[in-house]
Amino acid sequence: MPDKKLFLLTTALITIGIICSYTLSAYTVILFEYNNFHFVARELFIAIVSIMLMWTIAQQDPDKWLHKLGLTLFWGSIIVMLVMPFLPAFLVSEVGGAKRWIKIAGFSVAPVEFFKIGFVYFLAWSFSRKLGHHGGMGVKEEFKRFWPYAALFILVMFLIAVVQNDLGQVVVLSLTLAFMLFFAGSSFSFFLTLITGAVGFFLLFIAMAPHRIDRILSWWASAQSTILAFFPESIAKHLRIANGEEAYQIGHSMNAIHNGGIWGTGLGNGTFKLGFLSEVHTDFVLAGIAEEFGFIGVLVVTFLFIAILHRLFKIANRSTDDTYYLFSLGVGLLITFAFIINAYGISGLTPIKGISVPFLSYGGSSMLASSVGIGMVLMLSKKIKYQSGDKK
Repeated sequence: MPDKKLFLLTTALITIGIICSYTLSAYTVILFEYNNFHFVARELFIAIVSIMLMWTIAQQDPDKWLHKLGLTLFWGSIIVMLVMPFLPAFLVSEVGGAKRWIKIAGFSVAPVEFFKIGFVYFLAWSFSRKLGHHGGMGVKEEFKRFWPYAALFILVMFLIAVVQNDLGQVVVLSLTLAFMLFFAGSSFSFFLTLITGAVGFFLLFIAMAPHRIDRILSWWASAQSTILAFFPESIAKHLRIANGEEAYQIGHSMNAIHNGGIWGTGLGNGTFKLGFLSEVHTDFVLAGIAEEFGFIGVLVVTFLFIAILHRLFKIANRSTDDTYYLFSLGVGLLITFAFIINAYGISGLTPIKGISVPFLSYGGSSMLASSVGIGMVLMLSKKIKYQSGDKK
């Protein structure tokens, strides 16, 4: 049987996401004169499809279907992302000059969400075949066996960060790649080299786009007082920005968190969702939860994520197949980094990256893709053999 605890925990998060799509979308519903149930009805439909899809995938034989599904997601998403810039406007949705969504039957689908699952499977499958323990080889030799993946990732960065103007997804994928490579057997020195290179590319992409520089400066104007308090004044005065324009969204997000306190204002009683904090049911869903459900609500959500990650990493740890091990680990890393980056962003610790919270943020692509990833792990969890004395 698939891991029922993982399935139930994921379903619980999806249920909370449905509630948030109703209570946190009030202002958007009024502003655009939608039906009161516009967002929750769409989210409920996607949630039902996601849960059914997740359980259906879980019932399949991993030896037969995991490889087919994983590579289909990987290559299919790459092909779609390659052709998207050339598709006519009635087939794609464009925001800020970037075509990120394909229109299908009244819904907009983001191929990058499904690509992330396929990318993790491709890495798991390929690393298990091509790589192993570094065996004391130097960083130069390790890079020689890594360079095909580096070339592939450069293509990925171009498609996502440049063509789709979505740097946040590249950050999640680059961190996932580095950690999966480390757990696949690379040395810690090579791991640090990759992280350093990723930071370099991240800074390069920021420097290439004036709006990203403005976003960093805006974030720093809001966060500098807190961060520089830990530095000596002789250093802090050189890092402080005078007359900086503080980040509007981050300020309201932090106010919403403060307004929620311990117990929250109550379901539907949040005020910062009423025009002060835009898109609160999407990228700022955690701030909305913090205001209406308080610290306790955020704690419950965090506990659910930790419990899901515990199940994913436990399945990975019990896997005897290297591909299964790395894939389960990779799905857990995707969820971890997305949650952390979003949580840090809405609390002002890092700049906002536009990363949705898996299962909670409004949006069908993220929920569907995440459910597919969990379903694939559930599929292979049937192959896990627990030793006597292990708790399932």
